[in-house]
Amino acid sequence: MTPIFEDHAAQLESLKRDSRLRALGPREGKDFASNDYLGLAGSTLLHDALREAMALGLPAGSGGSRLLRGNHPAHEALEADAATHFGSEAALFFATGFAANAALFAALPQRGDLVVHDSLIHASAHDGMRLGRAECRPAAHNDAQAFEDVIAGWRDAGGTGRAWIAVESLYSMDGDCAPLADLAQVAARHDAALVIDEAHATGVFGPGGAGLAHGLAGQPNVITLHTCGKALGCEGALICAPNVVTDFLINRARPLVFSTAPSPLVAHMVRRALTLVAGHDDWRDDLFARVAEARRLLAPRLGTAPSDTQILPVIIGDDARTMKIAASLQRQGFDIRGIRPPTVPQGTARLRISITRNVSMGDIGALAESLDRIMIPA
Repeated sequence: MTPIFEDHAAQLESLKRDSRLRALGPREGKDFASNDYLGLAGSTLLHDALREAMALGLPAGSGGSRLLRGNHPAHEALEADAATHFGSEAALFFATGFAANAALFAALPQRGDLVVHDSLIHASAHDGMRLGRAECRPAAHNDAQAFEDVIAGWRDAGGTGRAWIAVESLYSMDGDCAPLADLAQVAARHDAALVIDEAHATGVFGPGGAGLAHGLAGQPNVITLHTCGKALGCEGALICAPNVVTDFLINRARPLVFSTAPSPLVAHMVRRALTLVAGHDDWRDDLFARVAEARRLLAPRLGTAPSDTQILPVIIGDDARTMKIAASLQRQGFDIRGIRPPTVPQGTARLRISITRNVSMGDIGALAESLDRIMIPA
């Protein structure tokens, strides 16, 4: 008899042959892999916030969806503070960034609309678009004119709905930033909505860590998404938008309507994290001193042109070679992960080096020396 999961086993074997088999790995070595950019996730500051929440008697679980009994004052207090911090009319808290992105693109664009998305936008946005009713088309990465051309061509062909422009402010695998000012002009010319995923910019860029899109905050056509599990050190995500958008999501976003609400303890921690991050420009200065050192040391060794952000991709190209180099670095005590297709485009397998406040200047220097020794010839 054919085993029930024979096809699945064959697919896994194919991934293994192609050097693309994934497995869960331990948290070992110096942190050059996480998104904990400000070093908050394991900090005593967030431990204190959790203890404070417990002393206040906040429940560990919400007990239901936000529309049943799961809505808690801690959620609403966080949303009010987030709207103020990020400069939006309203905010809505989701359990994860993936859920928030998927909910947004599944619920907001309507039948007859067009979503034009950056070709490198996150998988969660793609999943939301697949669930939605609008037509979706890619535009060349970080090319505002390409977005303009796609929308204009759609209009010329008879498109009459709303255009939506979907981008990330800072791309997690390339470390480059979107031309937000140019994209905002495109949106204005076409009366389009502009959706900006600030996941990797929140807490790191902008006044008080308000993100790269802070200059567009509060505009009636702008929606931003801020994840809480990266620089904020917690978990969850906040969609910041006009009231009508958050009200619509409360009514139509299935991941919110049909999911148990996030823990009120977590909501309280995120609220405290926002306050901490807003008040510590010194943390950002400290982070970018490390980024500058990494750029200085890594660029001449690797022949790359590092980004101006905390994410420094080292493009290797070949999947197997990438994973061999990553494994060598891990044996040397550096937690660096290899990233392969389909997460990144074919032929661009890479080491994703993430600079955080969890590593010292000495750690960065040691990494550069190890890379110099173990880079394996093609």
